[in-house]
Amino acid sequence: MDSLFADDAFDRAARVVAPGAVWLPGFLDDAAQAWILRQYAAWRAGPVPAHATTIRGHPMSVTTIGLGWHWRPGRYDREAKDVNNERVLPFPDWMTRLGRQVIAATAEAVAADPDSPSPVPASWGLDPDAYSPDVALVNYYDESAKMGMHQDKDEHDPAPVVSLSLGDSCTFRFGNTETKNRPYEDIRLASGDAFVFGGPARFAYHGVTRIHPGTAPEAARLSDLGGGRTNITMRATGRD
Repeated sequence: MDSLFADDAFDRAARVVAPGAVWLPGFLDDAAQAWILRQYAAWRAGPVPAHATTIRGHPMSVTTIGLGWHWRPGRYDREAKDVNNERVLPFPDWMTRLGRQVIAATAEAVAADPDSPSPVPASWGLDPDAYSPDVALVNYYDESAKMGMHQDKDEHDPAPVVSLSLGDSCTFRFGNTETKNRPYEDIRLASGDAFVFGGPARFAYHGVTRIHPGTAPEAARLSDLGGGRTNITMRATGRD
C-alpha cells in the first residue's frame, strides 16, 4: 500500500471534533480488535443473520446485526420481525465494560482540551459509571458500501453513542444537528479507533462516504468476507 495513503500519514491525535464529539484514534490494540472480530464471526451465525435493513423501500448497502435489540427505522424490538422473527442475541456484559472504558478515555480527552468547558457539563454524559448501553448495532461495509447522512434519534435515552471501527479505514463525515449539509468534517477512521458523540452533538448528522480497501491491519482483516469494515455503535435505548 502506498505510504502516502497509509493511516499513519494522517493526523492521528485524539481530539474534540465538536462540543460533545470526540475522536480517540487507536483506542483498541491489535489483540482487542482480533478478539472482537472473532465475536463478530460468531454473531453472524444468528439466530438473526446479518441483513440489509430497508429504508423507504430500498435496502441499505450495509448489513446489520443487533445485540440487545433489533433496530428498524423508528423502532426497537426484541425480535427481528422484518427478518425471521427470531429474538436477537443479548447485549454482552463485556461490551458495557468496554463502552465505559471509552467514555472514561473521552472524559480525559475533553478535560485535556483547552477549548472545552470546565467543568464538563453533565449533559455530555461522560460519567463512565453511569453509562449503561443496552443495544449495539454492528454494521458491515464492503468496499462499495456507504451510509448517507442521518441522525441516531430512535433512542429515548440521550446517553452518548460510542462507535468502534474495525477492518478497513473509512471516510466518516460528521456534521451538525440542523442539516445534512455543511458545516461538516470528513475524518479518516481507522481500525481500532473510537468515536463518541453526546450532549450537544448527540443528534448531529453523520455518515460514511467511502471505504478504503486494503487498509486494515493484519489483526483486523475481514478475510472471510473479502475485506471491508465493521462498525459497532453502542447506544442506550431508554426502553424496557
